[in-house]
Amino acid sequence: MNWLEITLNTEREQLDGVCSALEAMGVSGLVINDEEQVKSFLETERQYWDYVDDDVLKRVEGVCSVQFYLEDSEEGERELERIKSRLPGDYALKKVRDEDWENNWKEYYKPIETGRRLIIVPEWESCGDTDRTVLRLDPGLIFGTGAHATTRMCLEAAEELCPKTVLDLGCGSGILAIAALLLGAESAVCCDIDEKARKVVLENAALNGIGPERISVYSGDIVNDEGISHRIEGAYDVVFANIVADVIIALAGKVPSLLSETGTFVCSGIIEGRQYEVERAITGAGLKISGHRELDGWHCYTARL
Repeated sequence: MNWLEITLNTEREQLDGVCSALEAMGVSGLVINDEEQVKSFLETERQYWDYVDDDVLKRVEGVCSVQFYLEDSEEGERELERIKSRLPGDYALKKVRDEDWENNWKEYYKPIETGRRLIIVPEWESCGDTDRTVLRLDPGLIFGTGAHATTRMCLEAAEELCPKTVLDLGCGSGILAIAALLLGAESAVCCDIDEKARKVVLENAALNGIGPERISVYSGDIVNDEGISHRIEGAYDVVFANIVADVIIALAGKVPSLLSETGTFVCSGIIEGRQYEVERAITGAGLKISGHRELDGWHCYTARL
């Protein structure tokens, strides 16, 4: 569907008044872009991340605006005519399409060679002839394209370890579990707090010829949900946790019970400055650190019983 995007720039102290005026006119679905609110959200919810890309902050720097959308149709045009003279301030008008939001990022996602054996190829791209193992992927809006340093380090570890059974905690797109299966693993179990991940993981597995008999996906909080803990219990050759430092620290005590006698814990998503806290949590859980990678200011550890 095509849409009319209407943007009203305002001052922060006038933001509530602008929203109230629009709602009084029957305008709903308001999108508020406010630098101060973004910064406040990032601060109060910081347990979910250790790093925010500078581009995110640059996009909202000095911004305070309200957006709303109308159908790009005769009805939408009539609605805009009805309200535009009553809008509280000047506005900018732009035409957008659903696919603009859904697909523009794909332009920048290209095949990525990882380690000695893998190449991550977007579903819509061709990689030509290659001796590498091809992993087809469409991550959608779920984390895990293979481009980020944290994921690349985990993929390299998967290649070196050659596990038969895998548990991927915070699986995102399923890239780590699927990579392990393509490299020779027999089965994988995945878990993510985002309910959308299950559909994405199974679709990506199918893109690579992997059926549900080899990969299982669960949704839930791996730290606090005992029900999920029971469903994923087992003795795995590799347990992946490519998340953030705070979650890895909280999770560390559960890991020994999930590993086989010769199993390996692979954790990444650890920003520079948090690595020593993670080290203490890993060793405090009775694990011995067996390896450490660092790439682009991120850290990845392997540890064993």
